[in-house]
Amino acid sequence: MKGEIDFGDKNTVPNDFIQTLVMTKYASLDYLRSRRFFILLIISVLIGILLTGIVAYFRPASFLTSSLSFYSSWWSMSVTFIIILSAVFFGGDAISGEFQNKTGYFLVGNPIKRSSIYIGKFLAAFLFSLIIFLVFTAITVGNGVYYFHSSGFPYQFFESFLLSILYIAAAMGLTFFFSSLFKNSTTSIIITVILLLFVFSLLQTLVGTLAHIQPWFILTYGAQAISNVLSNPYPPAVVSASIAPHAAFSISSYYVRLGEGVIIMLGYFIITTIAGLFIFEKKEFN
Repeated sequence: MKGEIDFGDKNTVPNDFIQTLVMTKYASLDYLRSRRFFILLIISVLIGILLTGIVAYFRPASFLTSSLSFYSSWWSMSVTFIIILSAVFFGGDAISGEFQNKTGYFLVGNPIKRSSIYIGKFLAAFLFSLIIFLVFTAITVGNGVYYFHSSGFPYQFFESFLLSILYIAAAMGLTFFFSSLFKNSTTSIIITVILLLFVFSLLQTLVGTLAHIQPWFILTYGAQAISNVLSNPYPPAVVSASIAPHAAFSISSYYVRLGEGVIIMLGYFIITTIAGLFIFEKKEFN
């Protein structure tokens, strides 16, 4: 966003709420004018079409045994990937791009608070991520209704749906934190992708499986509640097993409880969002 932002009456300083709405509007227009929204929309639709074709052609038993198994197989394997892509696409350079492209220097010259800039951009990124998520959800539900009709809609999917929205907020908070921390968009995007797709999963394996410590401090561990609620029965809190009979060394698998998952994701959302805002407030534009 370049130049001045139109706040209407030039003689009246808009309040924080109006500033945030205006910022959300302009950030949303930026997403609509860019290719990223349509690229991600195409990707999510293609993933939905691919899954639709696989289920229709191969008729896998893991999908078609029951409505719950269908949503568990379809949703669990894809929705978190869609969420991570959305967070990176829309939030990866939301703040860092203002430093890298020098546009923030002109933006802060407008009668608008930095907090309104940050929150407005966050809301716009969350809104467009939600649109992508809802499109993929529509494809998922459409297939579920086709195979199991309206009587085959499990309540567990609704729980997983709400948990997924919370994960969007948490992943977006983490993305905005790194976008505020670094002045280079590429750096903030790469670090976020590596963390959400690889590092968190590796840490969870090392800490939980080998060190026998519950990885409650890892976001992706909390996000496992999205798939766990689709299991019947719900997985036990921890499963330990020896590698070989009578072996002294064993491995442990931890499964996040529903309440724990909510607390972890909510905690990440609150802490990273506030931390990112604090960093953005203190950084200087050159």
